[in-house]
Amino acid sequence: MLRCHTPPQCGRAPLRHHGRREAHPAAAAPGVVVRCARGAPQVSGLEAATKAAAARAHGGGARPSLAERLRLGSLLEDGLSYKESFIVRCYEVGINKTATVETIANLLQEVGCNHAQSVGFSTDGFATTTTMRKLGLIWVTNRMHIEIYKYPAWGDVVEIETWCQEDGRIGTRRDWILKDLANGEVIGRATSKWVMMNQNTRRLQRVSDDVRDEVFIHCPRTPRLAFPEENNGSLKKIPILSDPAQYSRLGLVPRRADLDMNQHVNNVTYIGWVLESIPQDIIDTHELQTITLDYRRECQHDDIVDSLTYIEEGEGKSMNGSASAAPHKQEEQQFLHCLRFAGNGDEINRGRTVWRKLAR
Repeated sequence: MLRCHTPPQCGRAPLRHHGRREAHPAAAAPGVVVRCARGAPQVSGLEAATKAAAARAHGGGARPSLAERLRLGSLLEDGLSYKESFIVRCYEVGINKTATVETIANLLQEVGCNHAQSVGFSTDGFATTTTMRKLGLIWVTNRMHIEIYKYPAWGDVVEIETWCQEDGRIGTRRDWILKDLANGEVIGRATSKWVMMNQNTRRLQRVSDDVRDEVFIHCPRTPRLAFPEENNGSLKKIPILSDPAQYSRLGLVPRRADLDMNQHVNNVTYIGWVLESIPQDIIDTHELQTITLDYRRECQHDDIVDSLTYIEEGEGKSMNGSASAAPHKQEEQQFLHCLRFAGNGDEINRGRTVWRKLAR
């Protein structure tokens, strides 16, 4: 942590949390601006680390952008993971007055992109390296698994740590740990698998040695998993589904705003489409605990999509291997999902969701 040159005269600017001001602590919290009694603002260690990382990413001497200087995130000391804090805004909460799963997924995507930017990767194609840009290659999501143990409310501050690492010869994986910054409690975990696609042909491509050398220098040397438990839910296969579905929402159409910078429907949009066919009584009485999506085809702006939901019978076990995070099996509801093209019936993705009873 960067300290003021006259520490006895310095203190932390009060942090407002849920409408109240915190008591003056002995030391400044990471990411909070410290002001000296003499009137000169002092930056926190988090901001200093962010500036240093950004300078390294831009060749050492370039001045970091305004966004990089204001962002509450930085590489950790070993340079192999990245941590950033976010305040939950009013427009990011849903009917339960807590952040929606789409909000969580967007934050995961944001911190992943910021991590890539902090190590010098491009942001014009979601963490593309120099070699990838020369060859017209991009990363696309193959699988996403998110578990939320406690949803943050409006005004809560969420700290997210992320890192990426090798996943065989055809892709990479990215993991996340979510914490409540106020008390350090782990409120969620997530993992994902990514494969490489040629942006022009839309065909998958193996990760070349040149790209591996560019990417994996920034990854942990030994495997580090957000879900280290054996047989955890992130590893569980999702079966092929067939008609008839018990619940459905037909004729979903992508909006222009659903397209990302790679010209296909953003992976977070699929989460919203899956939830469209969840029965209303589940929405009223439960909250989403776990979602897993396997992405099989990309969706374009002129496609029409059907969302199908099936009850998954005989599944009452915890999905994350943590007994403390699992509700009683009789209070848990589990579903399988399929998104498909309305015209030819081809599968876009398949998924699984687990819902826990709302505590009222």
